[in-house]
Order: sequence, then structure tokens, then C-alpha cells
Amino acid sequence: MPFYVSPEQQMKDKADYARKGIARGRSVVVLQYDDGILFVADNPSRALHKISEIYDRIAFAAVGKYNEFENLRLGGVRYADVNGYQYDRRDVTARGLANVYAQSLGTIFTETNKPYEVELVVAEVGDDAETDQIYRLTFDGSVADEHGYVAMGGQADAVAQVLKDRYREGMPLAEALRVAVRALEAQDADRHLEAKSLEVAVLDRNREHRLFKALTAERIGRLLNEAEDGGAGSAGASGASEGSASSDEDG
Repeated sequence: MPFYVSPEQQMKDKADYARKGIARGRSVVVLQYDDGILFVADNPSRALHKISEIYDRIAFAAVGKYNEFENLRLGGVRYADVNGYQYDRRDVTARGLANVYAQSLGTIFTETNKPYEVELVVAEVGDDAETDQIYRLTFDGSVADEHGYVAMGGQADAVAQVLKDRYREGMPLAEALRVAVRALEAQDADRHLEAKSLEVAVLDRNREHRLFKALTAERIGRLLNEAEDGGAGSAGASGASEGSASSDEDG
């Protein structure tokens, strides 16, 4: 005997299913720094990438089921190539790509039994921080225009809280990477992420032609060491200043 399920309950069940699938993975962080946009994923795999270039100034980051977001990534590349060829390369924008993804995800969510277990970020670097564009898309096709930083997948709430506490505008790359890594480590109390466990890329507005660049493990390690050394130097200078002030007062 067939049974009836209300549309509201169907949508709720689909949403719960998708959220649980996304939460099983590990987070990705996207944040602005002084020269562009930084993408950092907790991803030790050298073959299955969560971060990718889409077009000249546009990149893509995703969490969830790899085969599902890889299909979306490939569709985005085809969309960008066709529109850039038929019209003009400047007509390919993150906003247009986000709208295409939103339509696809919304259709899949409402018209199929199984929704995609994915969250996406589509980002476009501008001539300055004010013109950078970061769009977050959820499994049901909802789009959010983000500023500063985004955390998605895994324990996203814990990661976002660390970003909220530590992020500041105009950070240099090394400091931004350190903040992103500290945020990702918040997923597990005892977790320490090394360079080889990270997938990192940037959209660097100072580069020419292709602005996307994936960073090697060696470069990631150097940046993290630079950030640690800079933080220790700042702390030491602060301590010296306090010590001088104390001596003056005692004198």
C-alpha cells in the first residue's frame, strides 16, 4: 500500500541527508589576503583535488562527494570556455558561473530523489580587495555573497569561529595561511596539519595572464615557517617593550 509524504517532509529529509554527507568530510577555507584570495583545504590526497582553476581570474573550491563536485567543476570549465570563446573573456564572471551552478543544484535538489552532497565556493579576484567576489553555494542551490572568509564542510562552525576571532583585512599571504591552518585544526582538538596534508592555491592579482597558482608543499612549509617566525618576533618585540616600560617605571 503506497504511503503519502508531504513535500515539506521530503525537502527536509533531502536537506538532512545532504548536510550529513557534507559534514563527514573535512573543511575548506577561502579567505581574502592583501594580494588576492587564498584557498586552503585539509586534503592529503595528491590526486583528488578540492581546489581548481576555472578561468582566467576565477577559481573553484568544494567539499562533499568528489564525483559530484567534479562533475560540477567540469561543467563550469565548459561554460567558461564556451562563453569566453563566443563572446569575450571579460564576459565570464564568478557571478554568472554561480548562477549556473545555483540552477543546476536547485534542479537536482527538487527533481531527483538524491540531492548532491556538495558545497561550493566560486571566487573571482578583482583589481583590489573591494572588487573581489566570493560566492558560496549550498546543496539546494542557495547562493550567498561572502566577504572576508568562508568555511564549509566538516566542522564548519568550529572553523568559522576561529576565522572570526583571528581574521583581519589586508593580511599578508603567510599570515593568512597560518590563520586558515589554525582554523582547520579546530576540527580536531589534537590535530596538527603539516604542509603535505594541505592543498593550497591562490588567486594572485599581481600575476599576469593566469592568476591562479597552486602552491607546492615546499612553498606551503616556507610560508608557515615565515608566519611562525613573524609571530614569535612580534611577541618578542612586544615583551621587550613591556620590559622596557616596566624598567622605566621601576626606575
